[in-house]
Amino acid sequence: MLDKRSKRVLLIFGIALLGIVITEFLRPKPVDWRPSYTSADKIPFGSFVLFEEIESLFKNTEIEKIKIDPFEFLKDSAYVKNSAYIFINDELFFDDIQSNAILKYVENGNTVFISSRSMGYILSDTLHIDIAANYNILEEEIHPKFFSPSLKQDSIPSYKKGVFKASYVEIDTLKTTALGYYEAEDSDSDLGDLNYVKVNFGKGKFLLHNLPETFSNYYLLKGNEQYAAKVLSYIDADKIYWDEYLKSGRKVVSSPMRFVLDQAPLTWAYYVLIGGLLVFILFKGKREQRIVEVIKPLENTSVEFTKTIGDMYFQHKDFSNIIAKKITYFMETLRSKYYLNTHEISEDFIKKLASKSGNTFEKTQKLMHFIKHLKEKSVHSEADLLELNKQIEAFRL
Repeated sequence: MLDKRSKRVLLIFGIALLGIVITEFLRPKPVDWRPSYTSADKIPFGSFVLFEEIESLFKNTEIEKIKIDPFEFLKDSAYVKNSAYIFINDELFFDDIQSNAILKYVENGNTVFISSRSMGYILSDTLHIDIAANYNILEEEIHPKFFSPSLKQDSIPSYKKGVFKASYVEIDTLKTTALGYYEAEDSDSDLGDLNYVKVNFGKGKFLLHNLPETFSNYYLLKGNEQYAAKVLSYIDADKIYWDEYLKSGRKVVSSPMRFVLDQAPLTWAYYVLIGGLLVFILFKGKREQRIVEVIKPLENTSVEFTKTIGDMYFQHKDFSNIIAKKITYFMETLRSKYYLNTHEISEDFIKKLASKSGNTFEKTQKLMHFIKHLKEKSVHSEADLLELNKQIEAFRL
């Protein structure tokens, strides 16, 4: 059991811990400006708003989330013909296997839309596209526009906070069509840096856009939704695949339990096991009796004390003293048990003692006469002590 001081310390600690938890819970969370671009993230640079509204942009077009590697999805060729694959992220790097699968997908007559400041050297080399990105924080706003007069905007979109400007500095003019650009602030020309191009490849096409912040929650809610809708209006497909795998905000389990947590049945089994163990510990702790301390009973040391005293007398050869004490103890026993007067050892006393104790008269008489004889002697020997002890032990009390 805990003493009062320990209980007080635990109480203070518990109150302090509870206070910290409540403070952390009630404290306003700082804004998370990290890039995510996942359809579920509501942070500034998530894509929750876009994915909620994308069905209104592509009416009568089915939209499917792809949560696996694009190579894994495309290798089985199970995709719908005349479909589009949308990739939106701050940085993308398609490796050799992914690039080959995407190129084959477009070559078969489909569309790949990429909005990112990079896409990897394999795709860049194949499409003869060179991207230059400025990773310094912008001090001035940028205003993307379209070359097509039909896409003239009612309001000029503006981007600055959290944006790193990127542009296409080299393109294959035979296969590439410029679709959009950044308005040049320090030039007399209406043509600034390219930021949106179309590249024909096989039977399909690539739509390459390098301002992914366009599709973030932050800028869609700041009046730039018209520009984002017109960028996506170049996609014409019977079905749209939304990449949810190559995202900066994709949740990745890095613990050793990754395999278990990736499998729904194993995950539930794991949680049930943990919950069961907690319930078992809780009820086991309440039902288990506290260990009872074993208290040894007090030892009766009277016998040991008597033996010690007797040994002391015996070692000093004080037989007379021992004989006197033994006779006194014996007579006290007769008085307390048989209620006899032992002051005088007479024939009448011997008869009464023999009758009450169940011993023969001769045996009783022998013991009493020997005790009387010892009382009259002034000096006693060891033989006298042994004989007295022998007769008393033989006498039935």
